[in-house]
Amino acid sequence: MSELHAHILVIEDDPTIRHFVRLTLQTEGHEVHEADTLRRGLIEAGTRRPDLVVLDLGLPDGDGVTFIREFRNWSTTPVIVLSARSAETDKIEALDAGADDYLVKPFGAGELMARVRAQLRRHLHQAPNGDSLIAFGDLELDLVKRQLTRRGEVVHLTPIEYKLLTYLAGQPDRVITHSQLLKAVWGPGHAEDSHYVRVHMANLRKKVEAHPSMPRHLLTEVGVGYRFLH
Repeated sequence: MSELHAHILVIEDDPTIRHFVRLTLQTEGHEVHEADTLRRGLIEAGTRRPDLVVLDLGLPDGDGVTFIREFRNWSTTPVIVLSARSAETDKIEALDAGADDYLVKPFGAGELMARVRAQLRRHLHQAPNGDSLIAFGDLELDLVKRQLTRRGEVVHLTPIEYKLLTYLAGQPDRVITHSQLLKAVWGPGHAEDSHYVRVHMANLRKKVEAHPSMPRHLLTEVGVGYRFLH
Protein backbone atom coordinates (compact mmCIF):
# COMPACT_ATOMS: atom_id res chain seq x y z
CA MET A 1 0.00 0.00 0.00
CA SER A 2 1.29 3.42 -0.94
CA GLU A 3 0.51 6.20 1.49
CA LEU A 4 -0.68 8.18 -1.56
CA HIS A 5 -3.21 5.55 -2.58
CA ALA A 6 -4.97 3.91 0.33
CA HIS A 7 -8.31 2.11 0.53
CA ILE A 8 -10.43 4.05 3.02
CA LEU A 9 -13.86 3.09 4.36
CA VAL A 10 -16.15 5.99 5.33
CA ILE A 11 -19.03 5.04 7.65
CA GLU A 12 -21.35 8.03 7.91
CA ASP A 13 -25.14 8.28 7.63
CA ASP A 14 -25.28 11.98 6.71
CA PRO A 15 -25.02 12.04 2.88
CA THR A 16 -23.69 15.62 2.79
CA ILE A 17 -20.82 14.90 5.19
CA ARG A 18 -20.15 11.53 3.52
CA HIS A 19 -19.91 13.25 0.13
CA PHE A 20 -17.57 15.93 1.53
CA VAL A 21 -15.28 13.33 3.13
CA ARG A 22 -15.26 11.15 0.00
CA LEU A 23 -14.33 14.06 -2.28
CA THR A 24 -11.63 15.24 0.14
CA LEU A 25 -10.06 11.78 0.27
CA GLN A 26 -10.34 11.20 -3.49
CA THR A 27 -8.60 14.53 -4.13
CA GLU A 28 -5.58 13.03 -2.33
CA GLY A 29 -5.69 9.94 -4.56
CA HIS A 30 -7.35 7.51 -2.14
CA GLU A 31 -9.92 4.90 -3.10
CA VAL A 32 -13.05 5.40 -0.99
CA HIS A 33 -15.73 2.89 0.01
CA GLU A 34 -18.89 3.98 1.82
CA ALA A 35 -21.42 2.69 4.33
CA ASP A 36 -24.33 4.49 6.02
CA THR A 37 -25.12 2.05 8.87
CA LEU A 38 -23.19 0.17 11.53
CA ARG A 39 -24.15 -3.22 10.06
CA ARG A 40 -23.15 -2.21 6.53
CA GLY A 41 -19.92 -0.75 7.89
CA LEU A 42 -18.95 -4.06 9.49
CA ILE A 43 -19.73 -5.94 6.26
CA GLU A 44 -17.70 -3.48 4.16
CA ALA A 45 -14.81 -3.58 6.63
CA GLY A 46 -14.76 -7.37 6.50
CA THR A 47 -14.89 -7.62 2.72
CA ARG A 48 -12.85 -4.56 1.69
CA ARG A 49 -10.15 -4.84 4.38
CA PRO A 50 -9.48 -1.07 4.23
CA ASP A 51 -6.22 0.65 5.20
CA LEU A 52 -8.14 3.21 7.27
CA VAL A 53 -11.69 3.67 8.61
CA VAL A 54 -13.36 7.08 9.02
CA LEU A 55 -16.29 6.54 11.38
CA ASP A 56 -19.29 8.57 12.57
CA LEU A 57 -20.48 7.65 16.07
CA GLY A 58 -24.17 8.46 15.63
CA LEU A 59 -25.36 5.76 13.22
CA PRO A 60 -29.06 4.92 12.68
CA ASP A 61 -28.76 1.28 13.79
CA GLY A 62 -26.29 1.63 16.66
CA ASP A 63 -23.39 3.48 18.22
CA GLY A 64 -20.07 3.76 16.39
CA VAL A 65 -18.31 2.59 19.56
CA THR A 66 -19.98 -0.81 19.00
CA PHE A 67 -18.38 -0.89 15.54
CA ILE A 68 -14.96 -0.10 17.02
CA ARG A 69 -15.19 -2.88 19.63
CA GLU A 70 -16.27 -5.47 17.06
CA PHE A 71 -13.71 -4.27 14.50
CA ARG A 72 -10.91 -4.47 17.06
CA ASN A 73 -11.63 -8.18 17.57
CA TRP A 74 -9.93 -8.88 14.24
CA SER A 75 -8.26 -5.71 12.92
CA THR A 76 -5.61 -3.19 13.99
CA THR A 77 -6.41 -0.86 11.07
CA PRO A 78 -6.55 2.79 12.21
CA VAL A 79 -9.96 4.30 12.98
CA ILE A 80 -10.57 8.06 12.91
CA VAL A 81 -13.84 9.03 14.60
CA LEU A 82 -15.94 11.92 13.28
CA SER A 83 -18.61 13.08 15.68
CA ALA A 84 -20.75 16.00 16.75
CA ARG A 85 -20.22 14.81 20.33
CA SER A 86 -17.51 17.04 21.80
CA ALA A 87 -17.65 15.90 25.44
CA GLU A 88 -14.42 14.42 26.81
CA THR A 89 -16.33 11.36 28.05
CA ASP A 90 -17.44 10.55 24.48
CA LYS A 91 -13.89 10.97 23.18
CA ILE A 92 -12.48 8.78 25.95
CA GLU A 93 -15.09 6.05 25.39
CA ALA A 94 -14.30 5.87 21.65
CA LEU A 95 -10.53 5.98 22.18
CA ASP A 96 -10.60 3.39 24.97
CA ALA A 97 -12.66 1.14 22.69
CA GLY A 98 -9.82 1.28 20.16
CA ALA A 99 -10.21 4.41 18.02
CA ASP A 100 -6.93 6.08 17.05
CA ASP A 101 -8.04 9.69 16.64
CA TYR A 102 -11.10 11.89 17.06
CA LEU A 103 -12.35 14.85 15.01
CA VAL A 104 -15.27 16.95 16.25
CA LYS A 105 -17.77 18.23 13.65
CA PRO A 106 -17.61 20.64 11.97
CA PHE A 107 -14.06 20.12 10.68
CA GLY A 108 -12.07 21.33 7.68
CA ALA A 109 -10.65 19.33 4.79
CA GLY A 110 -7.10 20.30 5.77
CA GLU A 111 -7.46 19.02 9.32
CA LEU A 112 -9.08 15.78 8.15
CA MET A 113 -6.29 15.06 5.66
CA ALA A 114 -3.56 15.84 8.21
CA ARG A 115 -5.09 13.24 10.56
CA VAL A 116 -5.49 10.74 7.71
CA ARG A 117 -1.86 11.14 6.63
CA ALA A 118 -0.64 10.72 10.20
CA GLN A 119 -2.63 7.49 10.71
CA LEU A 120 -1.54 6.02 7.37
CA ARG A 121 2.11 6.78 8.20
CA ARG A 122 1.72 5.12 11.58
CA HIS A 123 0.02 2.09 10.04
CA LEU A 124 2.73 1.74 7.40
CA HIS A 125 5.50 1.97 9.99
CA GLN A 126 3.98 -0.84 12.04
CA ALA A 127 5.05 -3.33 9.39
CA PRO A 128 7.72 -5.68 10.83
CA ASN A 129 11.08 -4.36 9.68
CA GLY A 130 13.36 -5.32 12.54
CA ASP A 131 13.94 -1.67 13.42
CA SER A 132 14.56 -1.28 17.14
CA LEU A 133 15.44 2.43 17.06
CA ILE A 134 12.96 5.31 17.36
CA ALA A 135 14.50 8.68 16.52
CA PHE A 136 12.81 11.99 17.37
CA GLY A 137 14.33 15.44 17.64
CA ASP A 138 17.92 14.96 18.80
CA LEU A 139 16.98 11.81 20.74
CA GLU A 140 17.18 8.11 19.94
CA LEU A 141 15.26 5.41 21.80
CA ASP A 142 16.94 1.99 21.55
CA LEU A 143 14.43 -0.76 22.31
CA VAL A 144 17.11 -3.47 22.42
CA LYS A 145 19.45 -1.67 24.80
CA ARG A 146 16.41 -0.22 26.62
CA GLN A 147 17.94 3.24 26.76
CA LEU A 148 17.40 6.79 25.54
CA THR A 149 20.30 8.84 24.21
CA ARG A 150 20.72 12.49 23.19
CA ARG A 151 23.54 12.96 20.68
CA GLY A 152 25.16 9.77 21.99
CA GLU A 153 24.82 10.65 25.69
CA VAL A 154 22.55 8.43 27.79
CA VAL A 155 19.48 10.15 29.25
CA HIS A 156 18.60 8.44 32.54
CA LEU A 157 14.97 7.33 32.73
CA THR A 158 13.26 5.59 35.61
CA PRO A 159 11.57 2.25 34.74
CA ILE A 160 8.16 3.97 34.74
CA GLU A 161 9.38 6.80 32.49
CA TYR A 162 10.89 4.27 30.07
CA LYS A 163 7.61 2.31 29.92
CA LEU A 164 5.60 5.49 29.31
CA LEU A 165 7.93 6.68 26.55
CA THR A 166 8.11 3.34 24.74
CA TYR A 167 4.33 2.85 24.88
CA LEU A 168 3.67 6.31 23.46
CA ALA A 169 6.53 6.29 20.94
CA GLY A 170 5.43 2.88 19.68
CA GLN A 171 2.11 4.42 18.61
CA PRO A 172 3.02 7.82 17.12
CA ASP A 173 0.22 10.22 16.16
CA ARG A 174 -2.31 8.15 18.08
CA VAL A 175 -4.26 9.62 20.99
CA ILE A 176 -3.58 7.43 24.03
CA THR A 177 -6.01 7.89 26.95
CA HIS A 178 -5.03 8.08 30.60
CA SER A 179 -6.78 4.74 31.13
CA GLN A 180 -4.81 3.03 28.35
CA LEU A 181 -1.52 4.33 29.75
CA LEU A 182 -2.39 3.28 33.29
CA LYS A 183 -3.29 -0.26 32.23
CA ALA A 184 -0.18 -0.60 30.05
CA VAL A 185 2.32 0.83 32.53
CA TRP A 186 0.86 0.25 36.00
CA GLY A 187 -1.60 -2.58 35.35
CA PRO A 188 -5.41 -2.87 35.35
CA GLY A 189 -5.71 -2.20 39.09
CA HIS A 190 -4.76 1.46 38.58
CA ALA A 191 -7.34 2.46 35.96
CA GLU A 192 -8.55 5.47 37.98
CA ASP A 193 -5.16 6.80 39.14
CA SER A 194 -4.67 9.37 36.35
CA HIS A 195 -2.58 11.58 38.67
CA TYR A 196 0.17 8.93 38.41
CA VAL A 197 0.39 9.62 34.68
CA ARG A 198 0.49 13.41 35.05
CA VAL A 199 3.32 13.35 37.61
CA HIS A 200 5.52 10.95 35.64
CA MET A 201 4.78 12.64 32.30
CA ALA A 202 5.86 15.97 33.78
CA ASN A 203 9.16 14.40 34.88
CA LEU A 204 9.60 12.68 31.52
CA ARG A 205 9.06 15.93 29.64
CA LYS A 206 11.83 17.60 31.65
CA LYS A 207 14.24 14.95 30.34
CA VAL A 208 12.93 14.71 26.77
CA GLU A 209 11.70 18.16 25.75
CA ALA A 210 13.93 21.17 25.08
CA HIS A 211 11.11 23.34 26.48
CA PRO A 212 8.92 21.17 28.76
CA SER A 213 6.19 23.83 28.96
CA MET A 214 5.96 23.84 25.14
CA PRO A 215 6.43 20.16 24.27
CA ARG A 216 7.07 19.07 20.67
CA HIS A 217 6.98 15.29 21.15
CA LEU A 218 4.85 14.47 24.21
CA LEU A 219 1.65 16.42 23.60
CA THR A 220 -1.32 16.69 25.96
CA GLU A 221 -4.83 15.98 24.69
CA VAL A 222 -6.66 17.99 27.36
CA GLY A 223 -8.84 15.87 29.60
CA VAL A 224 -8.23 12.78 27.46
CA GLY A 225 -4.58 11.69 27.40
CA TYR A 226 -1.44 12.14 25.31
CA ARG A 227 -0.12 11.95 21.75
CA PHE A 228 3.49 11.28 20.68
CA LEU A 229 4.92 13.12 17.68
CA HIS A 230 8.28 12.45 16.05
